[in-house]
Amino acid sequence: MTRCLPVLAIAGLMALATVAIDSACAQRRHVEAGNELRLTRPAGTPVMAVVGLAEQRVTIYDAEGKILRASVSTGQTGYETPAGIYSVIQKEAEHYSNLYDDASMPFMQRITWSGIALHAGALPGHPASHGCVRMPFEFAERLFDITKIGLRVVIVRNDIGPVDISHPALFTPGPIRSEVELTRLDSDRSAVGRRPDVLAPADLARTQTWRSIAAATSAAAEVAAKKAEDARTVAAQKYKEASKFIIGGLLAEGAIKRARAQLDEAERMLGSDAGASTEPAEQAKATVLEQISAAQKRLDAIRTEGHPQIDAAVAAREEFRAAEAERVAAEEKVKLVESKIAPISVLISRKTQRLYVRQAFKPIFEIGVTIQKPDDPIGTTLYMALSYMPDDMSLRWSALAMYPIPKAARARGSGESHPESPMTDVGMAKAALERIIIPQEVLNRFSEFVSPGSSLIITDEGISRETGKDTDFIVLMSGEPQGGIKIRQRNPYSAYDRTYERGPYFGKNPYSWW
Repeated sequence: MTRCLPVLAIAGLMALATVAIDSACAQRRHVEAGNELRLTRPAGTPVMAVVGLAEQRVTIYDAEGKILRASVSTGQTGYETPAGIYSVIQKEAEHYSNLYDDASMPFMQRITWSGIALHAGALPGHPASHGCVRMPFEFAERLFDITKIGLRVVIVRNDIGPVDISHPALFTPGPIRSEVELTRLDSDRSAVGRRPDVLAPADLARTQTWRSIAAATSAAAEVAAKKAEDARTVAAQKYKEASKFIIGGLLAEGAIKRARAQLDEAERMLGSDAGASTEPAEQAKATVLEQISAAQKRLDAIRTEGHPQIDAAVAAREEFRAAEAERVAAEEKVKLVESKIAPISVLISRKTQRLYVRQAFKPIFEIGVTIQKPDDPIGTTLYMALSYMPDDMSLRWSALAMYPIPKAARARGSGESHPESPMTDVGMAKAALERIIIPQEVLNRFSEFVSPGSSLIITDEGISRETGKDTDFIVLMSGEPQGGIKIRQRNPYSAYDRTYERGPYFGKNPYSWW
């Protein structure tokens, strides 16, 4: 009996361990799947991720609303994930931290160059990271697969949702006014072949937008690609038809070349063997001359018989080369136009009383702006252009306010196990817009580039130092803990680019060069 006690004890401990493991797994499944959303519509491309620090959850939105949700683990005390507005600036499926013991960060989506990112990681049910946003593994993998560089990531103290908003102050797409770019585009178009509906730059500026030109250039690129592919097929067929003549001609030319080398050798022998019998050398020379004559006759016959096929093959090859050049030129033109319709980001700072514009993560220009009641707080609101309206002349916008959250809205969900996010106060979002006065010439300057994915940030804050090379605007909430940024002692650009520290903009405003 006594000999069995250890066995029973071990069995009991294993049972307890199994129960503990099952309990932990169940808790993890609850943490990971407890906030799952059930959609009755197909999910679109994500446009925004909102991380609620108090709720420890992330909600993903497409242009129509919520599509995904999961629990997260953000920065622990002293390493707090800073509340603010970011965007995804880099993606790596397999990444390891260069700050924390080479720690694995699967499905990493970076939001600052100083090291804050979204990635898969352990979820203990409370803040536990060094500033990153850890997500469930399967969720992080799924999110990684459907997001794109530039996805807006908003980190808030308390979860809040965006609302649709309509206001005259929100930007609308406008006609092209960039005469220099239009002239360049018009000259580029001539390399591919002028379309009958192409207008002069001045007329084009009055009648077209970059979106309409993008459609036209894409269609032209498709035509050029089809033409090049057809030319390739014809060239291959013509070469096949002429190949026996081409190969036969090459063989005959090779035989002539070799025979002439032998002839040179025979003549050298005749010249060097003075007084000796020259009969063998003369016979060898005669034989080589006969070979050259026969090979030349074969070559002449091939050229005569295969002349039409060879000429057709050469012509088809040249046509293919020309069509391929047109295809490359058309694709370059598409890239040019796509760079013009890339979403723009506009930031208006009450702190600096200036308006800043970026496109494709690069500064475009900045200018002073008038803010009514400049001494009164205006808050921080992100406005996102979601899609074109049915008339194709305006955009549908949403607004997400960082703070405050109406108390009544917060109380409505307090009794639910997974309360819905309170929504942004649309009245406050409109009030912020109404305090901004932007000169019409400034609106005209970038209205031609406004498209879905564009954004406007109105904020009391200035531009964060995290904003730099290859980032969109980054805004940090000054009244919130920022341990996750502050503990990263290295300059935020040191691991990527010292644009402001040692680069050409050292001591200068990053927009002043434009």
